[in-house]
Amino acid sequence: MVVNKNQGLKAIRIGVLMGGASSEREISLRSGHAVLEALLSKGLNAFAVELSKHPHDWSEQIIAAKVERAFIALHGTYGEDGCIQGLLEILRIPYTGSGVLASSVCMHKALTKSILAQHHLPTPVDVPLENGVPVSFPVFVKPVAEGSSVGLHHVADAAQWHALALSDTSAWLIESCVVGKEIAASVLNGKALALVEIAPKSGLYDFESKYTAGATEYYCPARLSDEVKARCQDLAERAVAVLGCIGAPRVDLIVPESGEPVILEVNTIPGMTSTSLLPKAAAREGLGFADLCMAILQDAMLAYTPHSRTGKE
Repeated sequence: MVVNKNQGLKAIRIGVLMGGASSEREISLRSGHAVLEALLSKGLNAFAVELSKHPHDWSEQIIAAKVERAFIALHGTYGEDGCIQGLLEILRIPYTGSGVLASSVCMHKALTKSILAQHHLPTPVDVPLENGVPVSFPVFVKPVAEGSSVGLHHVADAAQWHALALSDTSAWLIESCVVGKEIAASVLNGKALALVEIAPKSGLYDFESKYTAGATEYYCPARLSDEVKARCQDLAERAVAVLGCIGAPRVDLIVPESGEPVILEVNTIPGMTSTSLLPKAAAREGLGFADLCMAILQDAMLAYTPHSRTGKE
């Protein structure tokens, strides 16, 4: 898999948007600088646009930088939820990744689950509350709208539940625990790449396990039968399609002993750090990091034109 279409990009001012206002700011900066280095290695006129912690500054920052095409390396709130995508639409600056609608839907985990369920795609079972307590344990508790496993909790019993002291349970997903192999299925331009199996040494793939060197072991390709691999890749491609994602989204799944994969979530802007999963999958397919960045950049576009409401969405 080789990408050789960078000639037309060399005259364009490419801003790598990073930083931002979310709890994942530092991860975004790491992703952004890695992407910037890759684009510069390809001879492109790329530069960093480190967005402030105050989103009301972003329009002025982007205009001042004279960005002609945006590579979005933002994560979390305002960066992955359709907000920066909407701003770039207004500014008429083509950008990488999914559009406003798909980004906002995938950031809201409950809405994502609802859409996947409508298309008969498997997700973990929601656990209802009775008198403010889950009717069964153990459960996974995670915020409806956060990424990078921020706020992920494994709750074994009622005592741990009460200790968690959630102020607003409507802002959290409460799901039954599915035990099995955690799998990342990256999808580039609609096609699933090699699967990455995630084996955190702590047993829980939380924020620390994701971003602490040596805390997690990765296997690519995943240690699954060919049949189960194909099933995971098919589910990932279908999930991305029904949610309207483009670019290089990542679908996270878990495969229990039964061998029937379950979709955990869909990430529209996967991490691009040295420990990130998308680059590992691309490398297995023979696509180096710089060429992966080029492949993502070449698909940068606008969802809407003055005469049409078709495209990304």
